[in-house]
Amino acid sequence: MAATTHTVTNQAPPLVGYDVFGADRALGEAVERHVDPGLLDEVREDLSGLGRTAGSVQAQEWGVLANENPPKLRTHDRYGNRIDEVEFHPSWHRLLAKGVSAGLTAAWTRPGGHVRRAAGFVVWSQVEAGHGCPLSMTHAAVPALRTDPKLAAEWEPRLTSLIYDEGLRPAAEKAGVLFGMGMTEKQGGSDVRANTTAARPLAVDGEYTLTGHKWFCSAPMSDGFLVLAQAPEGLTCFLVPRVLEDGTRNPFAIQRLKDKLGNRSNASSEVEFDGTWAQRVGDEGRGVRTIIEMVAATRLDCVLGAAAIMRQAVAQAMHHCSYREAFGGKLIDKPLMRNVLADLALESEAATTLGMRLAAAYDDGGEQERAFLRLAVPAAKYWVTKRCTPVAAEALECLGGNGYVEESGMPRLLRESPLNSIWEGSGNVQALDVLRALQREPQALNAFLQEVGQARGADHRLDAAIKDLLTELADLDGIEARARRVVERMALVLQGSLLVRYAPPAVADTFCASRLGGDWGTAFGTLPHSLDLGSVVERARPVG
Repeated sequence: MAATTHTVTNQAPPLVGYDVFGADRALGEAVERHVDPGLLDEVREDLSGLGRTAGSVQAQEWGVLANENPPKLRTHDRYGNRIDEVEFHPSWHRLLAKGVSAGLTAAWTRPGGHVRRAAGFVVWSQVEAGHGCPLSMTHAAVPALRTDPKLAAEWEPRLTSLIYDEGLRPAAEKAGVLFGMGMTEKQGGSDVRANTTAARPLAVDGEYTLTGHKWFCSAPMSDGFLVLAQAPEGLTCFLVPRVLEDGTRNPFAIQRLKDKLGNRSNASSEVEFDGTWAQRVGDEGRGVRTIIEMVAATRLDCVLGAAAIMRQAVAQAMHHCSYREAFGGKLIDKPLMRNVLADLALESEAATTLGMRLAAAYDDGGEQERAFLRLAVPAAKYWVTKRCTPVAAEALECLGGNGYVEESGMPRLLRESPLNSIWEGSGNVQALDVLRALQREPQALNAFLQEVGQARGADHRLDAAIKDLLTELADLDGIEARARRVVERMALVLQGSLLVRYAPPAVADTFCASRLGGDWGTAFGTLPHSLDLGSVVERARPVG
């Protein structure tokens, strides 16, 4: 029967058919700032192409379908043979294929690779965050493998390929491969030195068999895995291929897939090794040292992934409020809603600007930048990822009841939002890592202070915050109990310094007044009303 009781009005159209990259001014300006001018046209063209795909109806549907049809574990075939395969919806494979072809695993081999890859990761993660996990781990495996030149020569061309080649076959037969990781165990979690998985040396140097379990093994359908296990000389890193050279399956028993809060499209598993063949990566007993650069790379991806979720949440809120009318006008024009939207936009831009600055430090590669990253990455990972959930929740509220409905996409963003704060070490792990760097690596603090000091004198609130931070850092007695406070201040000072140097005056002024000057409440929408909030909002609207 035809509906005749009402006509649907005052609803925002779907946010589709736009360039996700081109509509993000903060991200676009960061790319211009950090990419070599000779590469800029090529990089912008690539990112705009990816952005148009990300904003398309088709890609958005892939994201929905990948989450509505989560992976399924197939432990045995019809005859009772153990196969340990994970079955994915075709949309998952389409998402991964696009991410790989866009270079999201190829940063280490392209000029300006880390900045262009970071921007692409922010853009493409806004379609669907779960498939970013194997993309991130494949990207991050490269520096760990480079500790062994022979392994790197064999595996790096496969890891950095622009071809997604699905299916379990010997790696030598594939045009491209993906990597996962198996680090944590039930009894230890982040304390990987408590691992009990045992590595027994074989007759051939560098070859071992592994016996034990992994509590969280990410992306179990991958072609290879970096795994920590106890060798005779201590905790050591190993490469575990999923399929051996002769085509047989390496013992890799997937016990179950995790039933997670969010990240539903991605398979996280518990696995058992029983005589599993592995190659040593790095020296025996140096497992943590071997994976340290890998960990830093994945932590940066946590920052970028959180920035992507925040940007998409803010874009959806801005879009809705640009169309929705209430109490005689558009929501976006109402002073109180404008305050909320400006507050959310600040958090999003600060996260994006910081994440892209860290990516640029990777491209530079100099000693000063490496020292800067040692402190800046865990501090950024701590703070940016923690801001993601409140931003997603407030943005959802901007849509009201419409945002609480699954079809809006906002619940998926909210469920995804805590993940990056937990993955690669939760808040306390990051804070303690910052303390270790402060106490053991003075060059890291010097590099950090030189970075934030570039903005000294430009804003009195930033200057005061830097002075207060130096006072905090001068007193290391009992610092562990206040480590979160110190790391939060470090991240905010760094964000403030970057925004003062690079953002429009309205953005920098509002950030410094609220985040550094204390003229702010305890909820979003409590910015000082006298500032130019309209300019902040207009800058963040997903148009163009």
